[in-house]
Amino acid sequence: MLKSPWWLAALAVVVSVCAVIIAVGAADLPRWWIAAGALAVFVVVFLAVGRRLHQGGPGAVALIVVSILTTFALTSTEPSLAVFQSLAMPAGWVLSRTRRGGILASFGIGLATGAGFLISISPFESALVSALVTFGFSFGGSCAIGLWIWRIGAYGDERARLLDELMAAQDELAALHRDAGVTAERERLARELHDTIAQSLAGLVLMTQRTRRDLAAGKLTDETLALLEEGARDALTETRTLVAGSAPVELGGGIAGALELLAERFRRESGVAVSVSVALDAPLHRDDEVVLLRCAQEGLANVRKHAKATTVAVSLEEGGGDVQLRVADDGRGLDPAAIPDGFGLSGLRARLKLAGGSLEVSSDGGTTITARVPRKEVAA
Repeated sequence: MLKSPWWLAALAVVVSVCAVIIAVGAADLPRWWIAAGALAVFVVVFLAVGRRLHQGGPGAVALIVVSILTTFALTSTEPSLAVFQSLAMPAGWVLSRTRRGGILASFGIGLATGAGFLISISPFESALVSALVTFGFSFGGSCAIGLWIWRIGAYGDERARLLDELMAAQDELAALHRDAGVTAERERLARELHDTIAQSLAGLVLMTQRTRRDLAAGKLTDETLALLEEGARDALTETRTLVAGSAPVELGGGIAGALELLAERFRRESGVAVSVSVALDAPLHRDDEVVLLRCAQEGLANVRKHAKATTVAVSLEEGGGDVQLRVADDGRGLDPAAIPDGFGLSGLRARLKLAGGSLEVSSDGGTTITARVPRKEVAA
């Protein structure tokens, strides 16, 4: 408990002062040799076991008792040797496990000092006054300082505990962030798979069915096989690009060009007439272009799978600070409240929500999907 080098410094100072006082008076009072012996015993015990004691243990209690006896031996020789209290009382607080133990140690050392005054000071009346005054100031000051330091120590322990809890909470939060990141990445990958590879494979299925019908009717042409091969190559390219870490988005010519290419491919695969209208005042942010292109892909995929439409109109325009993409068909329509939950429209809603946008589905003589995203500033 007394491992700090400052304790050795305090021991050296206090013992040196006491040794000087003893040396000055040793020639006149042989009993001062008792004080010298008591001081020497204390130094030996302090150096031998004081740095290895456990707070509140039997050895700590024994050292407190030795401090009380040393204080009595010194002050019963010379009142000025009460300076030893400046070492004994702090050591008593440090060696005690509880506040009560520190108070009792201070009381014992203060009482030993007062008792020593009764022996070393005469007449008795003066000794009693000195003993009471010294005891009061020593005990009161020791308790005040000891309790204050104890409170600081308790505050430090509390801060350490709170710091440990904070670090544990930060570790837990980091783990939650990692889990959230993994979940978000899985959702992103699921959306990309649905918006790219799954749609390409769905187109391949339809093209295969068309090829079988043409083969059975004897109308199979090289153009049909070329479409089938092109669809397979696109699916392969999309798969490789997705594995490489980025979903394929053909935006070399901007969103208008990408929509035209998407519409042309849809016309060739399904035979449905598709018109594209783009009215933008300025180029869009690439992230918005990616989101809107995905919305157009999903809208056309739903037309191919569900609508039984003959015409589809894809329009992209802006107004009121938003950019709106509409995919409208003249098919059989649907009940927006009965849309199944899956990676289709629900996935688009999640994607648009991340971009600060929204998705609306309406049906009136066909189906209209409207995606809105706020326009972002495009860096020059």
